[in-house]
Amino acid sequence: MTAADPETGRASFMDLALEEAERAAARGEVPVGAVLVKDGRVLAADGNRTLELNDPSAHAEILVIRSACAALGSQRLPECDIYVTLEPCPMCAGAISFARIRRLYYGAGDAKGGAVDHGTRFFCQPTCHHAPEVYSGFGETRAADILKTFFRSRR
Repeated sequence: MTAADPETGRASFMDLALEEAERAAARGEVPVGAVLVKDGRVLAADGNRTLELNDPSAHAEILVIRSACAALGSQRLPECDIYVTLEPCPMCAGAISFARIRRLYYGAGDAKGGAVDHGTRFFCQPTCHHAPEVYSGFGETRAADILKTFFRSRR
């Protein structure tokens, strides 16, 4: 799904996540960006910061979930949507589930580390307490290009 829905702003929210991915790349981080939205308003936007914070859990998804929970004063985000440039890993899929996020929109699939449509398929497991609606392919080409360029420059 790459078509934009002008009423919901899906393309523009993914564009913001892609900008966060580019900022992460500029910091030397794996270029993944995320934006968390409620009622059409951005609550949090960030990119990976695992190197900067010396924290293996500082993935973009975790950072925006933490920030949005703090802003709303709640551990649950049931009326929120998250936009991520790369298919979430098992840790991030778990955090999305525990936060009770309503919808997940992601760009590029991740056959090696993804846990939504690849790998563990976290949301399909009987032990998963909450599965968001999942929509993939938003900004997929640009997200994949950002990642390819980043890793090519590292070789």
